[in-house]
Amino acid sequence: MAGFRRKTAVPVLQENHWANTDGSDLLYLTFPGLSKLPFVRHLVTTRKGGTSEGIFRSMNLSFDRGDDPEHVLENYRRVAAVFGTTPDHMVSTQQTHTVNLRRVTAADAGKGVVRPRDYTDIDGVMTDEPGLILGAFFADCVPLLFADPVRRAVGISHSGWRGTVRRMGQVTVERFAAEFGSRPEDLLCAIGPSICRDCYEVSEDVAGAFRKEFGADAERMMVPGKNPGKYQLDLQEANRYILLHAGVRPEHIEVTDICTCCNPELMFSHRASHGRRGNLGAFMMIAG
Repeated sequence: MAGFRRKTAVPVLQENHWANTDGSDLLYLTFPGLSKLPFVRHLVTTRKGGTSEGIFRSMNLSFDRGDDPEHVLENYRRVAAVFGTTPDHMVSTQQTHTVNLRRVTAADAGKGVVRPRDYTDIDGVMTDEPGLILGAFFADCVPLLFADPVRRAVGISHSGWRGTVRRMGQVTVERFAAEFGSRPEDLLCAIGPSICRDCYEVSEDVAGAFRKEFGADAERMMVPGKNPGKYQLDLQEANRYILLHAGVRPEHIEVTDICTCCNPELMFSHRASHGRRGNLGAFMMIAG
């Protein structure tokens, strides 16, 4: 076991290992429910198993934070190898805390990894085409993973507090319906590793935004903070609430038991590192 500090007595996320060609060990996480779907491959990275150095050690997946681009590209090669393919089959978000989503196809393969994106302000990607690896990134924000076993479609969305208060999970569910004819009750969803309530202190302006959007239900998402005028916000519970109210069945929602901020040696955390960090990745693919 890697030594994660977990939020539940019984582990939710499963730890997996991949032997890199240099003999090092790539540690990644998977959700049991999504793993049962024979057409879906998915994983969430940790800090272990890459080639980056210093504050980016070692599985950093961001080209934009000052890391050596060759190290980052090699990290993508290693993730792609777990899926049995190469980075030119990957396509990634371009995250700016919006609720914009993009349906991607084979024509988008490689964008954001081995060739430039021709889109901006995209915090979620989805597809029904096999062989295309979707990628989104985080370092405390919430990765949301979606799979429709009926329509055979998958998607990943990035939901920080701004995306959460704008109901990114619901927006994604509705977009699945529009693009693929998906029904909310058919979707399997996972709320990935992200900052927990105990670690996430926010100010009155953020708390007020949640009260304005969710009314009295906002009180189930946050509690008074440790300091006057502060609150402890539970992004994981907020996203679960949003998915439920979008029509996803409660038994179809898996919630992480790993906080990024509680595990700074194993996960990148913006808050724990005071912004000196790389990015983790969440990836999904429809098997051929």
